[in-house]
This record gives sequence, C-alpha cells and structure tokens, in this order.
Amino acid sequence: MRKPLSSYHPALYWLRVRQKRALRHLEWAFSSRRYASEKTPDRRLEYRFIKHTSKLIRKLGESDIALQHNKVINLRLATQATSGIIIGPGEYFSFCKLVGKPTQERGFVEGMELSFGEARSGIGGGICQLSNLIHWMAIHSPLIVVERANHSFDPFPDEGRVLPFGSGAAIFYNYIDLVLHNPTQDSFQLMIHVAEHQLEGELLCTKPRTVKYHIYQKAHRFIRRGNAVYRQNEIWRDISSKGQEPIVLHSECLYRNDVVVKYEVQEERVE
Repeated sequence: MRKPLSSYHPALYWLRVRQKRALRHLEWAFSSRRYASEKTPDRRLEYRFIKHTSKLIRKLGESDIALQHNKVINLRLATQATSGIIIGPGEYFSFCKLVGKPTQERGFVEGMELSFGEARSGIGGGICQLSNLIHWMAIHSPLIVVERANHSFDPFPDEGRVLPFGSGAAIFYNYIDLVLHNPTQDSFQLMIHVAEHQLEGELLCTKPRTVKYHIYQKAHRFIRRGNAVYRQNEIWRDISSKGQEPIVLHSECLYRNDVVVKYEVQEERVE
C-alpha cells in the first residue's frame, strides 16, 4: 500500500492538516445541514434518556499525571461550549463546531492526546473524554452517529475501564469530529458538568424513553500479526421493549475494532 505524501515529512503533514481544516470550514459554511446552536444550560428538558459519569483522573500506564490534571481545565472549557445544547428535530450536532479550536489564547493547556501512534502532550489534550461520554449517551438514544472515529492504537492496558474497549470517539480539530443527527420529531439536550472527581453527563428529551438500550462487546481478543499484537472486538447494541419481560426488538453491530497494541500483553492472552 502506498503511503500518503504527508507521512514523509512533518511539514507536508501539517500542510495536509491545514487543507483538511479548510475543507471542513467550507463544508460548515455551505452545507444544507442545520447545526445545533441553541443552548439553554439553565433550562432542562423534561425527560432523561440516560445519565453517565466517567472518572476524571485515572492511572494510564506510566503517563505523567500532571497532564490529566491539566485535562480537567480543558474539559471545563469544552463543557462550557456544549452543555445545554439543544439538538432539535432534523438538526446535527458537531463537537468540533461547538467547541472550536483548542488554543492557548482561549485558555486551553497541555494535556494528553493520542496521535502519531503514541500518547503525547498537546494543547487541548484530554477533551476526547467529553466526546467519549457524549457518544456513549448518543448510542443509547435514537440519535444517529453520522461521523465518529476511533483511535488507531490501544495505548494503555485496562485499569478501571467501565465501557467496552473501542466505544469512544476520537477528536482532532476539526476534521476528525463527532457528528450526530436527530431524525426524530423530538428535541434532545446535552447537560454536562465537571464535578470534583467525575465528568457527569445527561441526555434529556421532550418525550420519555419508550425502549431500553444495551451496549456490549463481542469477540474480544488479542491476536499477533508479525511482530505486533492487535486488539479486536465488536460493539453491539440491543434495543428492547420496556417492562418486566423485555423483548429484543432490534440487535445490531455498531463497530468492529482492530487496532495495534502499544503495551506488553501476556503471551497466554494472545491468539
């Protein structure tokens, strides 16, 4: 497979990034999509679809814990841009469009980001935790995930993992985005709060939820290809009726993950 030209020199890479960002700005400017922009952080919609929390500070291999504390600063800024957003009927939610470009001038600081095949320091690093949380809530609802990317590698062994591996949503301003679409006649609202130890999120709606959502993984395994180990799994969703004896109405595979592992895996776990 031929490598992209941008992979041969850093300058070419960043020229390609600028080109992709410019194309995304043009898309935002001239698209027929209606992007969600109304925010009512002090006025909540009536019904809760799902509530989810994630731990702010978590041990990640041998990474610098200071970057995780900086991440909290970045999350507060990103949360201010997204909390209270109303996704009306037919509207689209764009994480990057709402949060904007993370820069020092806007108050963003060095946090941990996953890029160039490794965990490294970068301005705005860590805001993927917010996109992960929003994505997790979205797949527990009728919202359609139009655009979502997963990281191409697994940087750290599981420690305190709650959600299935590979169920997050990577962000790199502005062309690696999380985009949701509301195909219903109801409005949805995201409410996010950075608490002392947790990132807290709620997805609210103008109507109560009439079904149950269950997200789980299948076919999880580590396999060896040449000198590298890869991690694979499938993310599945069941939609069931509510009640004492729920019936599965629809079952689907949302994602299939196959990424290289960047840490040592016990040989007996590798197929």
